Amino acid sequence: MEIYGIDFTSRPRRRKPITSLHCKLDEGVLRAIDLEELPDFVCFERALQRTGPWIAGVDFPFGQSRRFIDNIGWPQDWEAYVLFAEGLGRVGFRHALTTYRQGRQAGDKEHRRLTDIAAGSISPQKLYGVPVGLMFFEGAPRLVHAGVTIPRMRSGDPQRIVVEVYPGVLARNMVGRRSYKSDTKKKQTASQREARQDLFQALTADSQAERLGFRVIANPDLIEDPTGDHLDALLCAVQATWAWQNRAQGYGIPESMDPLEGWIVDSSCGNLPTPAQKC
Repeated sequence: MEIYGIDFTSRPRRRKPITSLHCKLDEGVLRAIDLEELPDFVCFERALQRTGPWIAGVDFPFGQSRRFIDNIGWPQDWEAYVLFAEGLGRVGFRHALTTYRQGRQAGDKEHRRLTDIAAGSISPQKLYGVPVGLMFFEGAPRLVHAGVTIPRMRSGDPQRIVVEVYPGVLARNMVGRRSYKSDTKKKQTASQREARQDLFQALTADSQAERLGFRVIANPDLIEDPTGDHLDALLCAVQATWAWQNRAQGYGIPESMDPLEGWIVDSSCGNLPTPAQKC
């Protein structure tokens, strides 16, 4: 099976492209083949149109929280509200999210999806720091227009399957909360490189193969990228492979997941949070 791990950015350019790692799963071995840098959204759109069969794990939030959708009054259907958000334009989308936050109490300005709580990821409304809100805005409509299948959310071309992934949750399970990357050159350190090396070794270890159900083989040069994008693309591919291995069980996505919100696929995110954890 052809596997793609895609580390996404909301503003791709040559210095910070969308990073796509092409891998192949064969007889229990996931082998990284080649790394491709996509400098603009046109290249990303073409990548989504590759002839299948393939599965891709893409690192951006596919949806918003149900609480946010209910409160702001957007359509009560994933594809409909994604296209509605697209129609606002980037400036209008920013304005809608900024206006929503105004006047709300601290702790009630940005909401997380159930899957964000399970994976420890931030709210898809966030526009600053790591602007995952803009990643949603740029990424989700392109999935709709590409006609791909998103398990438990959207039926499209069954030969082109896309799942939401989050490399941070897989990295934490292997090396804890050690910093292993930075986009800022002055903040790139030797200790981060050591963390990337430890992460790569853990990912390719026999013990990890037993846990995941497949072995990972990749070029260790992936750790030499101090931004972590190359290694994150590998983590995305591993999560996509785990989903493919569990396709008979809904790609590892809980049957009771909220199709308005979406779900991050990872072996540690298989259960819905308890009601007390909802945010």
